[in-house]
Formats: sequence, structure tokens, C-alpha cells
Amino acid sequence: MRIAHVREQHAPAGAGWRLAAALGGSAAGEPEPRRWLDLEVARRRVAAANPTLAHDRVLFRQPVTTLDDHLARGLRVEALGEIVDGFAARGDDDDAVLDAADLRFGPPILRPPAFRDFYAFEQHVRTMWERRGGEIPEPWFRLPVFYLSNTSEIRGPGDPVWAPRGSQELDFELEVGALVDTPAFDLPEERAEDAIGGYFVLNDWSARDLQREEMAVRMGPAKGKDFATSIGPWLVTPDELADRRVAGTTGPELAMRSVVRGADGRDVLVSDGTWSASHFSFGQMLARASADVHVRPGEILGSGTVGTGCLLEVKDQTLGRWLEPGDTVTLSIDRLGSLRSPVVARPAT
Repeated sequence: MRIAHVREQHAPAGAGWRLAAALGGSAAGEPEPRRWLDLEVARRRVAAANPTLAHDRVLFRQPVTTLDDHLARGLRVEALGEIVDGFAARGDDDDAVLDAADLRFGPPILRPPAFRDFYAFEQHVRTMWERRGGEIPEPWFRLPVFYLSNTSEIRGPGDPVWAPRGSQELDFELEVGALVDTPAFDLPEERAEDAIGGYFVLNDWSARDLQREEMAVRMGPAKGKDFATSIGPWLVTPDELADRRVAGTTGPELAMRSVVRGADGRDVLVSDGTWSASHFSFGQMLARASADVHVRPGEILGSGTVGTGCLLEVKDQTLGRWLEPGDTVTLSIDRLGSLRSPVVARPAT
């Protein structure tokens, strides 16, 4: 399944998000789905056709609102499949079926309780250490390390991003994001990936000049990172990726690319990597995250930047500058979709 928060493009101010599932094939066959199923409308219809469902299944007793609410009720992402499987369209003009062209998409999870960002791609890590004149520390090869980032500035597809106050070096970072959808505590590596409800594209924006100053005192990252994180465009459940997993790799064989379009309309390919190059699997990452602590449903993990996945690595060979207002950054991962973000001037207030 592909799950998304949606609302009409011209919805009134303050209109809430609705939860929808893609129709018309798997993520493998249709990377940009054209039709979406309103899960609450479908839930009511399925429950009306089979009244015993409301008695037997908690999923059918209450309205489907947001994925955050769904997880708070103790349900997992995969439970929504029962609504999709039980739905039958009523012709070509069904009010439960939404046209993607009429929709705006929001973050796959609206208010994640926590965000742990890892550092899992060796090419990126090696490049960063070589720039400092050093080598990758030996513990990196053994320990999936992470930092805890901010969750108050989560952005969705199409939401603008700007450099924070005092920064002139805005950068993106192309990552895989993962959503934990069941309580996790002290999970072993071999079971931890089972606690992940889906994956999405993640952009860990960075203000490199602020980050450089913070890291010089061996503290951070803080203000160099916490001003924005973009996620989306939707959540893809693990079963959609199973056929691209290769024995001996930590992740599926899926291409990861970034493109920056400047104000002149010219596209520049910046990043070209693959998820399978990650040194650690999300099972290993979540096992580390859940060691001696409770990880709650709705929390998200970031893989860290894929090799070539930021301007800090390849600016001089590609764009030749940092991001600036008028740019549009598009991060794409096969089967997970494309996450587009316009860069704008920092608002006056």
C-alpha cells in the first residue's frame, strides 16, 4: 500500500488532512498514482455492507482521520489494507475515489513523537572524514550512530523551506525515512525491521555554516539542522519493496537521486546513489534506537545521507553553489516517489 495525508488543492483555510490509499496498482507499477481512495468514506461503506465488522474489528468502529490517530489507537499501518481490500468502486464518478490532480499531499506522519537520524552510508561518511583530513573511526563500522533531531518543523511535499537566520549555506540531504508503527523496546536486529510500518523519502535540510560552527566545539548538530525536515510524498509499506531485496545487502536495490532546478529552469542532477549501499539495515538501526528505551508508534528514523546525496559532498562538481531562493529540490527514490521542495527567502516574521 501507499498511504498519504491529502486534502483538496483549494480547500478552505484550516481544512484537516484526510487519510487516503493509492489505487491502481503497486508502487512498482505506478510510481505517481493518479487515483486515491478516501479511507474514511470507504470505511463507512464497507462497514455498512457488513455490519458485523464494527463489532469484530476496532478499525471499523471509529472514523479514520489521520495516520497519527490510527497509530494512537494501537493499530498498525497494515490494518488499513482491510478497508482497501473490501472496497468496490461505484462506477467512474465515485465520491470515495479522489483524483491526484485535485489533491495536496501532506507529511505521511503529521506529528512524529521523535526523529532519530542515522549515519549509515559509508561513501558519504568517508567523504566527510576525508574533507577533514581523517579516516572513518573504527566504531562507525560496528555501531549505527544517530542524533535526535527536531520534530516541530516537519514539512510535507511542496512546502517551502528557507535558510535559517544567519545562514548563507543551505543544503539538502537525500535519505530514506522509516516509520515505526508498533511499540519497540530492546528489539534484536533480526526482529526489529518487523516493527517498521513503511518507508518514505526524507530531506534532512542543513545550514552548513551554522553546523560547522556548532561541530567545532564538539556539540550538535543543533541550529544547523533543526529548522526543517521534509518527508513524503507518501508512506510505502514494506511488502511493496520485497522483490527488490538482494541477499547480502542491507536494503532494497532502489535508486536514489536528487535534482536541483534553478530559477532559470535548468535541472542539475546532483545525486545518484542506491539504498542497497547502506552499511546498516533499518533493522540494525531500530535495534540500536530501541536499546534500553521505548520507541513509540509514530516515531521516525532517517538512514543518513546516501553517497553524493548533498551539496557538501559534490557542490563543486555539480551545482557549483549552495541553494538559494528560486531553487526547487526534488529528491526521488524508486517506488517511494519524488519529494519536491521550493526554496524561498526567509519570511520577514
